[in-house]
Amino acid sequence: MELPTLKVERLYRQISNLIIQFIQDGRFKVGEALPAERDLARQLGVGRSSVREALIALEIAGWVEIRTGTGVFVMRSEQPAEPAPPQADITSATELLEARSVIESELAALAAVRGSTDQIVALGQLVDDMAAEREENAAFHAHDQRFHFLIAEMTGNDVLQQTAEQLWNKRYTPLFQQLETHYGVAEWADQVVAEHRAVYEAIAARDAGAARAAMVEHLSRVAEKLFRQS
Repeated sequence: MELPTLKVERLYRQISNLIIQFIQDGRFKVGEALPAERDLARQLGVGRSSVREALIALEIAGWVEIRTGTGVFVMRSEQPAEPAPPQADITSATELLEARSVIESELAALAAVRGSTDQIVALGQLVDDMAAEREENAAFHAHDQRFHFLIAEMTGNDVLQQTAEQLWNKRYTPLFQQLETHYGVAEWADQVVAEHRAVYEAIAARDAGAARAAMVEHLSRVAEKLFRQS
């Protein structure tokens, strides 16, 4: 007898599939608002971050519409003729930020030990360039990207550089982008600059432990921004 292959699904996919089933069963009707995030999380016994990711995935697939500050509304009750693009389901934002925290905190620690004086000067200039923008515009994000990539370069390890770039590029998947669209906070630019400056100052001081801690703090703040209660 040939047994079926068991498929392990991420928690947010399990939640989104359950909500789809409820929509198809008529328990959540077209045009109606879904229960609030906190209520869904409580009833399902899961974290709000997983619920939020599930709702974002459902929006990408066209099942719901997220109206920030108002609620999440059911848009249809049948499976679309064409499924959502596969790249929409590649990476959980919480998993990505966890991975970045693990990897980039160690990159910062290594950068504090291995980085050259010229690289440290360039790192500080990038922080100043971010501060000069005063808002999270395209130039701000370009300086932000270069800041993280330069820290990876300062390790002198090509594999670590490639890993850092791969992790950064995963933020451009539809799930993460939609999450930032709905829940990103543009007015946090000053706070983001302050977090980057803390990382830079620790690296400039050649304090590996402080650099590691500053990077962990920065990425935890990114998660807080995306998954804060709304």
